[in-house]
Amino acid sequence: MNRVLIANRGEIALRVVRACREEGLETVAVYSAADRSSPHVRAADRAVAIGPPAPSESYLNIARLVEAAVTTGADAVHPGYGFLAERAAFAEAVEAAGLTWIGPPPSAIRAMGDKTEARRRMAAAGVPIVPGASAPVGDIGPALGLAREVGYPVMVKAAAGGGGKGMRVVRTPEALPGALESAANEALKAFGDASVYLEKFIERPRHVEIQVLADHTRTIHLGERECSIQRRHQKLVEESPSMAVDSDLREWMGAAAVSAAEAVGYRGAGTCEFLLASDRSFYFLEMNTRIQVEHPVTELVYGVDLVREQLRIAAGEPMRVHAGWLSPRGWAMECRITSEDPANGFLPGTGRIDYLRIPGGPGVRWDAGVDVGDEVTLYYDSMLAKLIVWAPDRAQAITRMRRALDELAVLGVATNQAFHRRLFADPEFRAGEVDIQFLDRRADLLQPAPSPEEVLQLAVAAALAEDEARRTRRPAVAGDDGASDAWTRQALLEGLR
Repeated sequence: MNRVLIANRGEIALRVVRACREEGLETVAVYSAADRSSPHVRAADRAVAIGPPAPSESYLNIARLVEAAVTTGADAVHPGYGFLAERAAFAEAVEAAGLTWIGPPPSAIRAMGDKTEARRRMAAAGVPIVPGASAPVGDIGPALGLAREVGYPVMVKAAAGGGGKGMRVVRTPEALPGALESAANEALKAFGDASVYLEKFIERPRHVEIQVLADHTRTIHLGERECSIQRRHQKLVEESPSMAVDSDLREWMGAAAVSAAEAVGYRGAGTCEFLLASDRSFYFLEMNTRIQVEHPVTELVYGVDLVREQLRIAAGEPMRVHAGWLSPRGWAMECRITSEDPANGFLPGTGRIDYLRIPGGPGVRWDAGVDVGDEVTLYYDSMLAKLIVWAPDRAQAITRMRRALDELAVLGVATNQAFHRRLFADPEFRAGEVDIQFLDRRADLLQPAPSPEEVLQLAVAAALAEDEARRTRRPAVAGDDGASDAWTRQALLEGLR
């Protein structure tokens, strides 16, 4: 491998560019018309236009992506996450063109991409699965019979997807026909496959996932991530390790994840997602056959660069993870900073990023795909960046995240920053008393109106942004520091009060 085409955009594309540079590899970025000046495009060694803003005509166009790789002399393709990262057809097209696919074999992607097939494979490998169907259900008669067998409530789930699409919780027989129909319609629109299946709905479990890494000789796990803070089945906050997992449970879940990966001949980085019940029983949900959005928290507590390991494994080299690295050190937490408007039901918003103040200091990491002046559109996912912190323990990590959230300022587009501030100040969350229905019970944390303190924070950020813009426009005058240069955050807050 010498030159890698990155078939993605935003923060993950920039993340892969940086890993390639450290591995001594050249990079080729691709971009739609909406991303011409994005950070990942500027950072790469080369960049290729692949079409209009609509993903179906650019980032989801297999033929254009393979053509871009071939014409630029790339000899490998990294898919990132989302878009085509879990499409076996894309991996096969890359390999058919004589290029290296930086990911698991297409057969593993296909086996784990079909959720009912994955359930059959996991059951055969001895991995615990949620009670339910191992084949799609269509007719209401068999569906009602299965629901009676496993017991209500049940979950209707898309066989070909994830991310909360095509999912419905059903608590009564009367609600099942409508749920099957609506879930199938949503699955067809999202994944091009209307197949759905049923499984038992586990009340108030935690969402705990295990990071696996496999080269050509061994498969290991790198501990767990707690991902229970979710809204509409979308993760908002992740942390590693989990308060609910001790060393024994970590090894049990890790062994199950390794068995799952080995059952499909896995190579590279992947994640097995589990539901963890209050009695410490756990059930396989699915395997994400790609790098995860939340991979930085694992990197920080295990000291492993997962993207560089992906590159090495794809090149046929052994992983660099040693036995002494397999214990977590400290605590890491990640907040997804999204362009969602709390005043509009947390729907994705648009706008131009007019001002951006990035947090810094010890133990703070900022993985972003946007910069000042960038336009945020509705064409792509609403995630702007990931704010990640590391500290020696969970309490200190929460304190550090609160400080970092106070430092962060984004003007020009609405974000979910105020939600994160409320969450990290909440006693129940700080005590680790969470599960995947936590935000369903805590509507107060999703209140649309900002608190008075949050209004002041925004006003401070706006004042500082205006002051910075004014100072950069005016000519320098010897001895003139500018009166507003001496402003402090506290003085601004007191004045605004």
